[in-house]
Amino acid sequence: MPLLLVSAAAAAVVPVLLVVSAKVAAGLALGLNLVMMAVRLLELHRVLKPAGSIYLHCDPTASHYLKLLMDAIFGKENYRNEITWQRTGAHSDGARWGKNTDIILFYTKSGTWTWNKLYLNYEDKYLSRFRFSDPDGRKWMDDNASAKRLSGGGYQYEYKGASSLWRYPLETMQRLDSQGRLHFTKGGGIRLKRYLDEAKGSLPQALWTDIPPINSQAAERLGYPTQKPIALLERILAASSRPGDVVLDPFCGCGTTVHAAQLMGRHWIGIDVTHLAIGLIRRRLIDAFPQAQFEVRGVPRDIGGARELAAADKHEFQLFTLSLIEAQPFRGGRKGADGGVDGYIYFRPDGKNVEKAVVSVKGGGNVGVGMIRDLIATIDREKAHVGIFLTLEDPTTTMRREATAAGFYESPLHGKFEKIQILTLEELLDGKRPHLPWIDASVFRKARRARVAGQADMDI
Repeated sequence: MPLLLVSAAAAAVVPVLLVVSAKVAAGLALGLNLVMMAVRLLELHRVLKPAGSIYLHCDPTASHYLKLLMDAIFGKENYRNEITWQRTGAHSDGARWGKNTDIILFYTKSGTWTWNKLYLNYEDKYLSRFRFSDPDGRKWMDDNASAKRLSGGGYQYEYKGASSLWRYPLETMQRLDSQGRLHFTKGGGIRLKRYLDEAKGSLPQALWTDIPPINSQAAERLGYPTQKPIALLERILAASSRPGDVVLDPFCGCGTTVHAAQLMGRHWIGIDVTHLAIGLIRRRLIDAFPQAQFEVRGVPRDIGGARELAAADKHEFQLFTLSLIEAQPFRGGRKGADGGVDGYIYFRPDGKNVEKAVVSVKGGGNVGVGMIRDLIATIDREKAHVGIFLTLEDPTTTMRREATAAGFYESPLHGKFEKIQILTLEELLDGKRPHLPWIDASVFRKARRARVAGQADMDI
């Protein structure tokens, strides 16, 4: 079941911009993946505003297949660009050219679409051309005033001893001279002055090499494997939307699109199918934008909803339950043998060293004392200090006695904590949380508080 995060006032508004990240597997699953994408793209085309745009991000192994789908659904006449993003530097791929680019397909819904002209900072090579300065310090470079090499003619006359086919009529040449915008060369020629402080910047092209990927030292890195840089989404949003518009990301992952949209004053809707992703985005928004107003839809609100999720999908129930206490899922939430560990909570009992609590989630109907004994053995094996047992059903009296008999963990700075803690889903939904020392989310990092225009208290 899709899960939604919706910013305030966005739910009832039609989106003007769609940002889609497509992961299409190769091999036998290719056809099924394309069918999956086709159904979704049809629905996205339906909900997009007539003046809206869609950016489909994928890798080069899938872009040619997806372009056929986009041509069929959005119309080949509405294809605007194939953007190549250099997502990383040199890439060692052995006996082939390094794979260091992704593709972004840009389509619109109609022939009229939202577009804002962008300007990028000039490269150093271009800036070096501004090597002249006026007496007041204004930097400029000289440019051709002649029209000899231009098609379409010009204006033939003599000006201050220099005869040529000029770009400008005589009246314009006189005005430029009176404004000090002509450069008279030693050889008797005339050149045009172009001032650096009047230059807007360079227009972005379809090859993007100036947006680096998220590396291990990046301040915005959260630890999510497919996280994209905020600058990439900011460029897309800046070009194809305006403040107050609605942006929809139907595969929102760790939430970079909704982060950029919130930062830039857009409304937004983010959709994902995993509770892991939705939990991470929710935490990211709270950390970066403490005053942001949004709601999460599709997650259980009461014990009945939790039971329905457990019956439908045990793995997603586990991830949802872990998200309630902000635990880090074992092996990043991937399915497979877990050795009795469903997740971890990290904490700093002395304010310095990182310790951990092991989390075990049970969504079945039968729980017993053997599960508590297994958890005690697991925390000993994992060299953990605390075990957290989360259960959909009420624990037995014997289970609680076994947990109590396990004793306490004593923190150097914070006192005693039960070594085995049992919490029910009903208690979690009512707001109860594990009793631990200072918690430190050291797998998925916290998002830095964002600087938002008009909100001085939201400094980085």
